[in-house]
Amino acid sequence: MTLTDIAAPSVFETVESEVRSYCRAWPVVFERASGSRLYDEDGRPYLDFFAGAGSLNYGHNNPVLKRALLDYLADDGITHGLDMSTTAKRTFLETFRSTVLEPRALPYKVMFPGPTGTNAVEAALKLARKVTGRQTVVSFTNAFHGMSLGSLAVTGNAAKRAGAGVPLHHAARMPFDDYLDGQVTDFLWFERLLDDSGSGLDHPAAVIVETVQGEGGINVARAEWLRGLAELCRRHEMLLIVDDIQMGCGRTGDFFSFEEAGITPDIVTLSKSISGYGLPMSLCLFRPELDLWEPGEHNGTFRGNNPAFVTATAALDAYWRDGALRERTLSRADRVERALLDLCGDDGRAGLAVRGRGLVWGLEFADGERAAAVCRRAFEIGLLLETSGPRGEVVKLLPPLTATDDELDEGLGMLARSVRHCA
Repeated sequence: MTLTDIAAPSVFETVESEVRSYCRAWPVVFERASGSRLYDEDGRPYLDFFAGAGSLNYGHNNPVLKRALLDYLADDGITHGLDMSTTAKRTFLETFRSTVLEPRALPYKVMFPGPTGTNAVEAALKLARKVTGRQTVVSFTNAFHGMSLGSLAVTGNAAKRAGAGVPLHHAARMPFDDYLDGQVTDFLWFERLLDDSGSGLDHPAAVIVETVQGEGGINVARAEWLRGLAELCRRHEMLLIVDDIQMGCGRTGDFFSFEEAGITPDIVTLSKSISGYGLPMSLCLFRPELDLWEPGEHNGTFRGNNPAFVTATAALDAYWRDGALRERTLSRADRVERALLDLCGDDGRAGLAVRGRGLVWGLEFADGERAAAVCRRAFEIGLLLETSGPRGEVVKLLPPLTATDDELDEGLGMLARSVRHCA
């Protein structure tokens, strides 16, 4: 072998930071994308059951959203607007109110805190502390809420928390639904701490929860557990924050993942698929009486992403004026669950477990090595999947909500072949 036989390091290796991650699992250079597929620069297609970590619920380059964006840019529409009033923002707010808030009788004010999910979480935590005058926020085992310091403080994953480099304070952890395998009455420990002045738990400002823990391993909270949590917060005058960043915008069927439980959180965070097109955008929603912000008290240079307002409006108009997408997602949930249960075997002899809601599903393995091997094999045959869970033991499925029935079956078949290959 000569030196010329050895591939030269790519610019990604020589210039980009070692912090890069997804490109290590999928070592190709992607060039274009459409619908449920990405294509590398050699033209090879990959079926995408990752969907931008839930940022592409309506698929890649959705033609309806793309047309709206191109028309807006062609007309020299405002691109960057801080929090100035623009026609794009006005249209989005009017559409969000008429398609999402009013049909659900939700009274929320809308805040644009910055372009990412962790921006929305930071705003929610800050507002809860401002309103209540308290500091502690309760979160749950295996929670994930973002990578900035406040969000990391309420995140459970030890490796992610370690990246903070400083102590993470003003947070307390409680068991998520079924964390103790149903052996303990819901909220027994939490309520005991709240009632006992000697427990050492400062009266919390708020509780933050994901109805389905995505990064935590597709842990699904029961509707009755969520209702119990909402009632606990009400009795103890704690604000309830639902982090719907990955599970909102229809991922579980309803627009908001908490609708099934029939609760109305005090604060809700949205990001990822709220723009519809993969453009950076996030929202913090809250009851009007909590809107105690002073002008400019929480701001950010890129909280006015007007192209994202345009695609978000187009997505709401196209998919949320009626219940068609919801019904389609729920019917497909049954299809995915049946396929995964068949893969596991009726008696669980394959050593697998299945859990999920809507079009977010997890296939749990005994260890992270096998889950990672399944994802590697899936990539080799043209399917994009990632792992989640504290040990990376869960293969996570996040297909676009707009995937066709044939694409859904194709992806499930590729997953099955990958699991059998790694048996």
